Amino acid sequence: MLPTFRIVALLEGVSYILLLFIATPIKYFGDDPQYVKMLGMPHGILFMAYVVIAVLISKDMKWATRTLWVVLIASVIPFGTFYIDKKYLKKSHV
Repeated sequence: MLPTFRIVALLEGVSYILLLFIATPIKYFGDDPQYVKMLGMPHGILFMAYVVIAVLISKDMKWATRTLWVVLIASVIPFGTFYIDKKYLKKSHV
């Protein structure tokens, strides 16, 4: 399940960045909400998948409760999922 989580984390991070730094400015400065509508639902699904999979794999990864919270909080910080991948997932073997 770790490879799946890494892919979901990457896609969630990219969708969040696109939503935050591309779609939202276009919505408010360009008065064009189509990109937020287009990216919002996929990002929401990826976010929920990220949270669910993180909780599910936390036992296999033997994460402390604090580590799980760091992984979960990183999902709402821009570029946070990339940090998590590098710090906690890249060198892990399940």
